[in-house]
Amino acid sequence: MKLLGILVCIIIFSGICAAEETEYFDWKGSQLYAAKNYTDALAYFNQAVAQDPNYASAWLHKGDTERVLKDYNVSLQSYYNALQLDGNNAAAWSGIADSYMALQSYSNASIAASKATELNNKSKSFWYREGYLLQLLEMYEESLAKYDGAIALDPNYKDALYMKGISQIAMSNYDDAEALFDQALEIDPNYKQAYLGKGLALHADGKLVEAQQEYDKALEIDPAYSHALISKMHVLLVMKMPREAVGMLI
Repeated sequence: MKLLGILVCIIIFSGICAAEETEYFDWKGSQLYAAKNYTDALAYFNQAVAQDPNYASAWLHKGDTERVLKDYNVSLQSYYNALQLDGNNAAAWSGIADSYMALQSYSNASIAASKATELNNKSKSFWYREGYLLQLLEMYEESLAKYDGAIALDPNYKDALYMKGISQIAMSNYDDAEALFDQALEIDPNYKQAYLGKGLALHADGKLVEAQQEYDKALEIDPAYSHALISKMHVLLVMKMPREAVGMLI
């Protein structure tokens, strides 16, 4: 009986030691990940999941590392392994969304992003990502509510205001778009994207002179801003001013 008791203790304590070792591998990998030493970090995360395949945190961190290393398909499997252990892991759903985005599988990315936001609706970046993915899927009206979710969390979120304005342009709501770009410029008068957005809205609405003025404002902030340069050249051509348009290339 005494021998049996000793064996039981050995089994119990070896299990504890194994658990501590798995935690160490995950911790060490996280330290290396933070130091951007992704290859060595991945080796530790691999050790962690080999030691304990039910350690969800290590699967999540493994997926993050594989995604940074651009091994997107492998990262998806790691994230799904984490979800098998914890289906409500918002970070795993977020990683899946980002990996699918990198693979340009926007429909799958949108589904995962929606789940991540559902589980963590206090993240403005999650709301923003949902809106952006819906735009890529040309679901502009649906994207508005997602940008509204981001703006509700941060009224000064100028990027969300800008992207919401882009959706309004796509829906031919030019006045609404301009109002959003003006709102972004109140937050940051040097936000060149908002001047570009206003120019695009005015351009689409046939107000060519006013559009050119907005493009010029963007170019005053950044003379090399390619989107504004191309848009200004286009509006000059529409205004039948080919010399001025060509002059921008010289």
